[in-house]
Amino acid sequence: MMNIYDIRQYSKLIFLIITAVVVIIFLRVSSGIVDGLATQERERMQIWADATQRIATITFESVVVDSDGGNVESGNMDSSSSSDDIEFLLSIIRRNHTIPVLLADADGNILDHRNFDLPDPVDSINPFVSTEANREFLHKKYLKLRNSPNVIPINMGDGIVQYLYYEDSKMLKRLSYFSYLQLAVMLAFIVVVYFAVSSTKKAEQNKVWVGLSKETAHQLGTPISSLMAWMELLRAEGIDPDIVGEMDKDVNRLSTIASRFSKIGSRPTLEAMDLRDVVESAASYMSTRISSRITLQYVADATALPVNISRPLVEWVLENLIKNAVDAMEGAAGSITITTGIEARNACIEVTDTGKGIPRKRQKTIFNPGYTTKKRGWGLGLTLAKRIVEQYHDGRIFVANSEPGVGTTFRILIPLAD
Repeated sequence: MMNIYDIRQYSKLIFLIITAVVVIIFLRVSSGIVDGLATQERERMQIWADATQRIATITFESVVVDSDGGNVESGNMDSSSSSDDIEFLLSIIRRNHTIPVLLADADGNILDHRNFDLPDPVDSINPFVSTEANREFLHKKYLKLRNSPNVIPINMGDGIVQYLYYEDSKMLKRLSYFSYLQLAVMLAFIVVVYFAVSSTKKAEQNKVWVGLSKETAHQLGTPISSLMAWMELLRAEGIDPDIVGEMDKDVNRLSTIASRFSKIGSRPTLEAMDLRDVVESAASYMSTRISSRITLQYVADATALPVNISRPLVEWVLENLIKNAVDAMEGAAGSITITTGIEARNACIEVTDTGKGIPRKRQKTIFNPGYTTKKRGWGLGLTLAKRIVEQYHDGRIFVANSEPGVGTTFRILIPLAD
């Protein structure tokens, strides 16, 4: 049967899948826009190259006509037409104010350049006079661009080939960077929403468990008070004192349990004590209330373990772990060993059983609300144990080791008192 935690995990998985699909679609759309603009810029550069080639052709034809002689009137008409064509083609070249362009010959000599942010300002009177810094800058650009795909060869005639090199315009570069910036913002927004929703769910769940605990304590109060009254009546009727005494222990136990439930959700009062005494008390109580086929052993550390704790709550944690260990043996014979010691300025408690073990994939989820392997139960024991240890005592509780068919060791760390 799927528990609450599994349902929540699947919801998170679906959310992450939807997020991944949205991100992929966004990247594809952004990439398509950038590729489309890059294609347009290449087409513009092709027109620029064709204009340059056409100017060279017109100039060459004019030179041939002048050298061969011909009809003067016709020559004047051709000259006027050629001049208009050249002026039109030059206007095409001049209209490029955004795309950085280098025109070089086959030997790598730079013939023309436009729209580069040169280190030194260009002389407006002699724009083709270049400083050493500018020449070095353009040469580095040439070396970089000649190995890029942004190259268009221009056939100038008579076997002469020039090459047009160009960079992406600033607008195209910004757009390509902007898409990644938008992606980063989108991912940040998704992460914030994800954790906000998770935190809200966790807060709501905490309120439910706290409310349930306090309501349980409240409901237990009335029958416990009634049982105490009946105990006094039994004493007055002369019932065997030993029998009444044992019943009184269990009624007092119920009262202690109700008190523990009432403390959930409230910051408990911590008192200084030796943790070994608390562990011994819990082990002693549980040893007479588990199956005789299970051996419960407590191995105390020789060194005192001074801590600031709420004794009833820590005893509750230990009893819960012992009960889970008993359940893990599923009625078979076995043993439970409790040890105490010091680990890195922390008092350490380990509860080891010889039960069925916990699968590795479940070791991180057993503390989540609703997790249980029992047919009966709410799956709150380990959740509340984790809250008591980590939130109320600034400690840690975790599965230190577990092997299927061998057993499990839970470890509790609580800071030592100064």
